Amino acid sequence: MPLKRGKNHTHLIMSKKDKNKNNVNEQLNNYLSDLQLMYSNLRGFHWNIRGARFFELHTLLEQWYNDVNLKIDEIAERIQSLGGTPAHSLRFYLEHAGIKEAKNTTDAEKILEQLIDGYTHLLNTERNLLKLSADFDDEATNSLMSEYISQHEKLLWMLNAARKQ
Repeated sequence: MPLKRGKNHTHLIMSKKDKNKNNVNEQLNNYLSDLQLMYSNLRGFHWNIRGARFFELHTLLEQWYNDVNLKIDEIAERIQSLGGTPAHSLRFYLEHAGIKEAKNTTDAEKILEQLIDGYTHLLNTERNLLKLSADFDDEATNSLMSEYISQHEKLLWMLNAARKQ
């Protein structure tokens, strides 16, 4: 950070770029919290789903939690690349996630509903991060968010189509 020297003391001046980088890191840590809750929910759904759609959804849920697990690592590494520290406490995740923790959900229709809610939240967060990172000229975060938006828009289309059976 640049220093501004006065007559009797020195002041730290945080540049606009530093403030933006800190804001991107803060929002990425909140997004990391969302991903961690989504991962936990997906694992629980995978383990606990029951009923006629078990075979159909059990395999898909595994694919989706593996995908979210990769995103968790990418976002944590992105935070590191921007000079931040990725959050790694369950308490932080629960306090900062916008995704609700799912508990003991076994019904396929309720699982689909919670997946739609969770992925919609992720998509909205990704769109906000895309705007924020564009203002900061952060092409790497922008690229990640663009990729995630494309994936999650398609997934939401499919989840909504599956719910209308």
